[in-house]
Amino acid sequence: MNILETKGLTKVYGGVVANADVDFTLRRGQITALIGPNGAGKSTFVGMVSGRIPATRGQVFFEGRDISALPAHKRIQLGMAYTFQITSVFRGLSVYENVALAAGRTLSADPEALDRRITAVLERVGIKDRSRQIAGDLSYGHQRILEIAMGLAQDPELFILDEPTQGLAESEVADFINLIRTLAGETTILLIEHNMKVVMEAADYITVLDQGMLLAEGTPAEIHANAAVQAAYLGTAVDA
Repeated sequence: MNILETKGLTKVYGGVVANADVDFTLRRGQITALIGPNGAGKSTFVGMVSGRIPATRGQVFFEGRDISALPAHKRIQLGMAYTFQITSVFRGLSVYENVALAAGRTLSADPEALDRRITAVLERVGIKDRSRQIAGDLSYGHQRILEIAMGLAQDPELFILDEPTQGLAESEVADFINLIRTLAGETTILLIEHNMKVVMEAADYITVLDQGMLLAEGTPAEIHANAAVQAAYLGTAVDA
């Protein structure tokens, strides 16, 4: 069953087409990677899906409901969570407080349940021992992990991760892949990612955008073997 679907999703900026008539489906419970060369329209597309960018035309359906007219905060309330390319943690607050702000959207009236949720999420992502540390004092990699914890604290039906491994060390990337794989089946993940090691090892399914349009879809093996994808994007990147 599909949790998300777009029909004819298009964005035009002053005559420049960022996305053109994108028909896209996201199967519930899968980890789907969205890839493509720089300027392919990936961030614009997920911006329209999340409600942060208004579409020029087209529709977005979530859980079978047309949400095209809903603003971003309403989509969050329906079960979408989104992490940005650049970390958006509250640097002056502790790790615990950051996650509390995210989880409090649904559990603010129940302090005990809120504390249980925060503790469980921090333990899940491996930073429970840093709960009292100020977020701004964390390494960049741990800030990225904290941002994932903030998304998970919302108990999302759909979790959109935009370039989550950008700036991470190789060992941190390996930890990220392991973490994402443990989430498979618990939530649906849309992963926008340039690191092909992450894509090939973490994703169940891959969608490729090129020049704002859908180029190909398939399993990692199918995308690896796709001549059009190789020509447009991958080259030798998969084997690097």
